[in-house]
Amino acid sequence: MLTIGAFARACRLSPKALRLYDELELLRPARVDPDTGYRHYAVGQLEQARLVAWLRRLGMPLAGIRQVVRLPPGAAAAEVRAYWARVEAETAVRRDLAAFLVGQLDPATAVPGKDTTAMLELRYSAHSDRGLVRPANQDTAYAGRRLLAVADGFGPAGGSASSAAVEALRFLDTAEPPAGGVLNLLEDALHGAAEAVRDATGPEEAGTTLTALLWTGGGQLALVHIGDSRAYVLRDGKLLRITHDHTLVQSMVDEGRLTEAEAASHPQRSLLVRAIGADAAVPDLRLHDARAGDRYLLCSDGLYGVVAEDRLHGLLADAAEPGAAVRELIAAAHAAGGPDNVSCVVADVAEAAA
Repeated sequence: MLTIGAFARACRLSPKALRLYDELELLRPARVDPDTGYRHYAVGQLEQARLVAWLRRLGMPLAGIRQVVRLPPGAAAAEVRAYWARVEAETAVRRDLAAFLVGQLDPATAVPGKDTTAMLELRYSAHSDRGLVRPANQDTAYAGRRLLAVADGFGPAGGSASSAAVEALRFLDTAEPPAGGVLNLLEDALHGAAEAVRDATGPEEAGTTLTALLWTGGGQLALVHIGDSRAYVLRDGKLLRITHDHTLVQSMVDEGRLTEAEAASHPQRSLLVRAIGADAAVPDLRLHDARAGDRYLLCSDGLYGVVAEDRLHGLLADAAEPGAAVRELIAAAHAAGGPDNVSCVVADVAEAAA
């Protein structure tokens, strides 16, 4: 048996990390002294501990590591391979964004004849549906030439909250945003949306999620996101989620205290930790590089909560155009019982007609 200090030195994990992994049932000690509480580890646990250390160096979240270490070697290798494929896809997006920013900041480095971004446009469709159970629809969905948005209201005045939030952003659809300050513009618009929600709901305890993409006209989409509505992109046959849920359950997944499978059925999975209407709620704001052939989906949890991601992938990939995709997605939510309001926006990035 090794003390926690000796085991930490052997596997290159700190004692603090080992104590955390014990709490998360990721790497339990072989023995805990009943009197002192000192942890002791078996030499045979070093291989698993080193695997954990390597996976952490790879950047894998604790929830993913917990899944990998419980799998047989072949399945574990497949999980690591899939994780790294996702990392490479996300890195490719950031690489293209970096190249775009370099060209914007230093035009002398731009390659003549290579700027085709101005020839792209959005083709889109949006619909919001009450579902089959709820008495009223508290969702709002919007799609326009530049702005795509989905909001999911909650509380007695949730419908007013979601409508006010989206309406406060609609001015962005009519004017070309400044290339250098689009995120600042979005942040200012969100402050306006928060004020509009407070005016619309009054003293009622109500609020809304908001997920929106703003087309900059230069091959970029600016994202503003708060709550648990989602945005996905279908690119090169792969479906990638580009938002992160602001829920209590998602924070537990991030900390490794829940698996994704456990989170999907958790009774508090819809409990938000950020929303418009809550005090000092901070949104996610970032630029996303767009390519011809991309298909984007924005949706409320009434869709992804009942339709599995692989099914979303198939429906998005098979639909000939955005309107057909929206109809098929809402039909799939209905087929799953339609327990909640369901809203979605689908938009294609396509080459503009000459």
